[in-house]
Amino acid sequence: MKKIWKILLAVLIVIVAAVVLLLAWLTITEYRPAAVEQLSVNGTADSGALPGDRELSVLSWNIGYAGLGKYSDFFMDGGTEVKAASKAQVTEYLAGIDAAIEDMAPDLIMLQEVDVDSSRSYHIDESAGLARAQSVHALNYSCSFVPYPLPPIGSVHSGLFTTADYKIEHAERIALPCPFSWPVSTANLKRCLLVSYLPIEGSDKQLVLVNLHLEAYDDGEGKIAQTNQLRDFICSEYEKGNYVIAGGDFNQVFPGSLDVYPNKHTELWTPGVLDESMLPDGWTLACDPGSPTCRLLNQPYDRSDDANTQHYVIDGMIVSPNVELTQVKTIDLGFENSDHNPVTITVRLK
Repeated sequence: MKKIWKILLAVLIVIVAAVVLLLAWLTITEYRPAAVEQLSVNGTADSGALPGDRELSVLSWNIGYAGLGKYSDFFMDGGTEVKAASKAQVTEYLAGIDAAIEDMAPDLIMLQEVDVDSSRSYHIDESAGLARAQSVHALNYSCSFVPYPLPPIGSVHSGLFTTADYKIEHAERIALPCPFSWPVSTANLKRCLLVSYLPIEGSDKQLVLVNLHLEAYDDGEGKIAQTNQLRDFICSEYEKGNYVIAGGDFNQVFPGSLDVYPNKHTELWTPGVLDESMLPDGWTLACDPGSPTCRLLNQPYDRSDDANTQHYVIDGMIVSPNVELTQVKTIDLGFENSDHNPVTITVRLK
């Protein structure tokens, strides 16, 4: 009996030591971005300035790292999957995403959850296949080993991706407040704004394109703090005389959308609620509740299974008073290749 206890004690010591070493390693290697970082703009150097005399189309789409299409579920939403089922599945979803963007042919493209080297997407650089003439990527999740759940997620290097056939003068990564403390923070997302500055033909002002993906799995305070910082930033750029378009995955339902898609699964993932009053007069919150922008990942997608399927409108855009919104549209792709549908707007610069 004494020998058994010694063996059990030795096993326990090994487990505790392994956990301590893992936490120490994650702490030492934790991704700690600066408050503001300059980003490299990749692509052709001779791209032209943005035309200011015609309508412009802007696309925002959370592509779910090309791993969350119609056959997929996700462990954080009540499902079981940790990563895409296979490399072939990621390749299939990614090809479908690229083809859909080609069909929509937007002038400006803002994508979220674009992996560049992650275990969950089989280390495919997804940005390479989606890039237009100029592009920029900002990490918001960078960890060499995410140890949960079981089996673990593994390495993740992912983030926001903005690309266009027009010149991006420069771009910045602006850190957002992180609601998580140690040790959870060591292997968690570090949310940010990806801000791209585009010159405009015949103007000394710029179009400030803000790509965002706000907090998802927090107690709600993180979303509020990040939304407030977003508001303060876009207002400061508008006060400089610039045109501002901010878009992405807010992880908060847009005003009025709960009337169309009531939350039937409050025991599972529940988004926050976006407060329209947080914007000053003249600003426009653009969404289209005619189709859902996101679906719950508790199971593979079956639109006819209304009892077990949950839809949301959590993706959209904000435009400044000097930007005229002429159309906003959620493109219903049936969640074929992502758990989100793309949102497009058409605008004119006043």
